[in-house]
Amino acid sequence: MDFRILDASAFYAGVPFRSSEDCYTTSLVYDEIQHIKKNQDVLGTLLETNRLKIREPDKQSTQAAIKAAKETGDFPQLSKQDVSIIALGIETKGQIITDDFAISNVAKNMGLNIAPIMTKGIKDVGKWIHYCPGCKTSFKGGKECSNCGTALKRKLIK
Repeated sequence: MDFRILDASAFYAGVPFRSSEDCYTTSLVYDEIQHIKKNQDVLGTLLETNRLKIREPDKQSTQAAIKAAKETGDFPQLSKQDVSIIALGIETKGQIITDDFAISNVAKNMGLNIAPIMTKGIKDVGKWIHYCPGCKTSFKGGKECSNCGTALKRKLIK
């Protein structure tokens, strides 16, 4: 591993501020976290010293990330920023630094390298299914059972 790919939680935890390793993020994540330590312009310093690099994933990697997220059932829980981090991980094979369960689940299902920050990371990896607690019918997605109208729940199938 030559570098780390940081999602927003990595910035909130201070990872790039106490690491000498090269760090990458996407412009979507950078825009989300620009308010961090704004008075001291710490992010600007990281960019100027080339310790933080902004890189956009290519379209193919982004499409692969979306496809994988839909296959695991995590897509509804992912923001555009989250998808961009997974896509950058696919493209570069860098280590993704995150505490986000949905990012971790999709990335681990794809065989990408994930490292948690402030948690122990995810224990179980799998695919989400939606089910009706009323009539016990399973669905690929949705919010309401088409058979009985009960609100759907979801569970992780390992």
